[in-house]
Formats: sequence, structure tokens, C-alpha cells
Amino acid sequence: MKITGIETHICHAYRTNWVFVKVLTSEDGLYGIGEATLEFKEHAVVEAVKELIPYLKGKDPHRIEDIWHTIYRDAYWRGGPVLMSALSAIEMALWDIKGKDLGVPVYQLLGGKVRDGISCYANGWFAPAKTPDEFAEKAKIAVDMGFKALKWDPFGSSYLNISKPDLNRAMECVDAVYSAVKDKADIIIEAHGRFDVPTAVKIGHALEDFDILWYEEPIPPQNLEGLAEVKRRIKVPVSGGERLYNRWEFRSLFDLKAVDYIQPDVSHAGGIFEIKKIAAMAESYHIPICPHNPSGPVANAATLQLAACIPNFYLLETMSSDVPWRADISDESVVFTEGQMMIPDKPGLGIDIHIENIANHPFVRKDLRHYNDSLTEIRPSDAKSYF
Repeated sequence: MKITGIETHICHAYRTNWVFVKVLTSEDGLYGIGEATLEFKEHAVVEAVKELIPYLKGKDPHRIEDIWHTIYRDAYWRGGPVLMSALSAIEMALWDIKGKDLGVPVYQLLGGKVRDGISCYANGWFAPAKTPDEFAEKAKIAVDMGFKALKWDPFGSSYLNISKPDLNRAMECVDAVYSAVKDKADIIIEAHGRFDVPTAVKIGHALEDFDILWYEEPIPPQNLEGLAEVKRRIKVPVSGGERLYNRWEFRSLFDLKAVDYIQPDVSHAGGIFEIKKIAAMAESYHIPICPHNPSGPVANAATLQLAACIPNFYLLETMSSDVPWRADISDESVVFTEGQMMIPDKPGLGIDIHIENIANHPFVRKDLRHYNDSLTEIRPSDAKSYF
């Protein structure tokens, strides 16, 4: 069996555009699906995938480790979000092919299950709340849905530092949500890499009153030494890693003792086996892994395969709702019960995409919302559950 070609498909998904990759083989009807969704760089990722086609054609799709290493090595300018997202999607698709060819889910190829389901925390649950009271009401709804924790960024348009009125408003929002759910669910405070070190420390101290599960990406992601300094100076747990792109970058994160939780993204950090390796490194430091996972159905399916077989997998991020056409563009079948997403047992990743329906939702340019006070506009008005 040989790889015969690769297709890419972009699907508008309101806050971003999903990027899907389909790896074709010489075996009749056998192909694999991956996801390379990279917000605001969708076309760059597609071109990066296309640049890899001449190398991939004719290769044995079962030689996943060899293919991964050669692509990473021969890029010369190694790492970074564009190359690693392209490589991640291809790697996902190769595991999908291997699992389908052998008739087993991917987790069986990676050591087998350690659990049948994984607890989930919600992102996007707050849309389109603006006031603390609106956040509190939305939080109650999300908890009633079964989510074990709720994450959001309460910091408006602040960047690097924050004014006293804006900090007070953010803490009022945190207080409202904490009071609404404190006996039922944890809260997670996202900072999206916004702040300088003293501001991140100031906010960390303010968050000590709310028993948060973690404080996510308090400073820009490339300053791992600064992140370690923030962690050292505050008492709340710190998370990071969604914008690190391979095991070597995570090694530095671990060596610096910069986080309490890691959040690699299967669509950006090298794919399924690379996340498995990163998780094993984290396990040796007794650090839980809670992958970044706000993307499309294929990335979610791949992350569930990892949740099945990683001992130190702790919580899975998921969007509490999504565009109504999510159900049309794939055969995704998510089972969510008692706050857990169950692990599917279909061969490969257990999912396929409907290309003809994806074509009904072509690319729409989206701009970064993080610094213009429109973060809560993350879901469309007709968003619906996909569970």
C-alpha cells in the first residue's frame, strides 16, 4: 500500500475556519482524515501541506514515525505553528489509515485503554455574556449540562498591563461565576498570553480568593523563564503549552518547572504520537495533561484517542456548543454523559468528513478578537450542542 495523494478542505466555523486533510492510498477506499485548524493562518497551513505532497506520494502510510521524522528534519527551519500543524494533520491521517487497515481504534495501537471516558471542561459556554450576572446565569446552564469546570477570559481588551477599573471588573466577573458554581464545578481563568510579568503576578494574587483550577497562559508563550517566575511568585496553579509545538519545547517547560498543567494541541504540536511522547515526559514530572481542544470534529476525535490511552490525561477541553452545520460536515457521534465524553471504539479515529457538505461553508476571513473586547462573541446566535 502506498500514499497516492492528499486533499485539503477548509470549512467556515464562525470563530475560525476548520482545516481538514485527507490522505489517499492505493488501497481501494482506504484513506485517513486529519485536522490542521490554525486560526488566522488557514491558507498558510494548506500550502504547507501541499508542499509535502511530492515527498509523501509513494510512501508506505504505515511508516508513521519514519515519515514524521523525515518531514520534521527536512524542513530545516524546524518547528513553528504552520509546519507543525500541517505535519500534525498528516500524522493524524496516517494513524487513521493504520487503524482502519488493522480494524482497530488508534488507542489500541498506542497501548490500549486506561479509561472508557474522560471528564470535560467547557469553553464558549459564556457567549454572548457581557455583565457578571449574565456570566453567572450562563455558568449555571453549563454546569447543568454536566461540565466539570468552566473556562473563560475575563480581561476584555487588556494587553501587557491592566487598569485598576478593568481589573476590578474582571474580578467581579470571576466572583459572580465562582459564587454561582463553587459547589458544583471548578473555574479556569484564561489569559491568552496577555500580560507582562508584574501584571500577571498581580492578577495571580487577586485570583487566590477563588480556588481556581488553573490560571492559563498568564504571559506571552515564548517566555518560559518568565512563566516560571510568575508561577514561583503566586499561589494559584498555572497552565500553558497550547502554543508550544514539539517535545523539545515542552522539555524546556518541564526543566524550568513553569507549569502545573500542560495543554498541547494535537493539531499543532506534532500529532497523536508526539502528544503521547509529551505526555510521557509530563508523567515523569507528575504533571497532568489537559490538551487544548477548541477545534473541529476530527481534532476532537484524535484527542479522544489520546484520552483513552494516556495515564496522566486529566481533563478535556471542549466547546459547549458549535455551529449548527457541525453535524452536517462529518459523521461525528459524541457521547457525553455525566460530564464525561466517552471513547469511541470504531477503527482508526472513528470519524469521517462529508466533503460535499464542507463545500457549502467556504472560507470566511476572521480577525483576532482577544484585544478588541469582543471575546464573548465566540459562538453564533444559532449555536447548538453537538453531543
